[in-house]
Amino acid sequence: MLLNRITGKPLAFLLLLLIGIALFPILGCNSPYTPKPRGYFKIQLPEHTYQVFDRPGFPYSFEYPGYGVISQDSTYFEEQPENPYWINIDIPSLNGRIYISYNQIGGKARYKVQSGNGTYKDSLGVNTFDKLLNGSYTLSFKHSYKASSIDDSAFVSSNGIDGIYFRIGGNTATANQFLLTDSTRHFLRGALYFDAAPNEDSLRPVNNFLKEDLKHLINTLRWKN
Repeated sequence: MLLNRITGKPLAFLLLLLIGIALFPILGCNSPYTPKPRGYFKIQLPEHTYQVFDRPGFPYSFEYPGYGVISQDSTYFEEQPENPYWINIDIPSLNGRIYISYNQIGGKARYKVQSGNGTYKDSLGVNTFDKLLNGSYTLSFKHSYKASSIDDSAFVSSNGIDGIYFRIGGNTATANQFLLTDSTRHFLRGALYFDAAPNEDSLRPVNNFLKEDLKHLINTLRWKN
C-alpha cells in the first residue's frame, strides 16, 4: 500500500502528460486556416520625367522617359528594319523596352516570298497604307494564342494624329501596342516589351506605370515633314 501511494502520483502525472501531448496536434488543427494570397517583390518605380527625341534626319520627334536609353534597332519582333528610323527605348531599371518602327507610306518594302522548293527569298514591293495596317494587326494578333483578350481602340492624339491602341490581356510578352499614322505618308508603330517571364499579375504595376509613358510619347509625337 505504501509503495502504491508513493508511485501512484508520478505514474498518474506521466499518463496525463502523454495524453496531453497526443491531443495537442488534434486541438491545434481545429483553429481556422486562412490561405495567404501569392505575393510579389515590391518594385521601386521612379518619378515620371521626360526628354525630347529629335534626332536630325528622322521624320518624327517625341518625348520619352528620362530613365530611357535610345538605341538603334536591328530587328522588330523578328522583322528586319527597312530603314534607319527603327529604334528602341530601353528602360534598364525596369527590364523594359519600347520598340519603335517607322515606314513611309508609298516607300519601298522588303518582304519574304516562298519559292516552290519551300525556301524564302527577299522581294521588293511598295508600302501601301492597307498593307502596313494589316501588318500591324497581324503582329498584334500574333500573340493571340497566349492572350485572354485583345482590344483595339481608335484615338486621336493631342497633336491631331490618328492612331490605334492595342491592349492584350493574359500572360503575354507585350501587353501594350499602338500605331500612329496620317494615312498618306507616315506610319509608326510601337510595342512595350519586358525581358521577363510573361506573368500578367507580377508585371501589372510596371505595365501600368510605363503605359503612362506610352501615352505621353503618343501625345507628344509630331511628324517633321
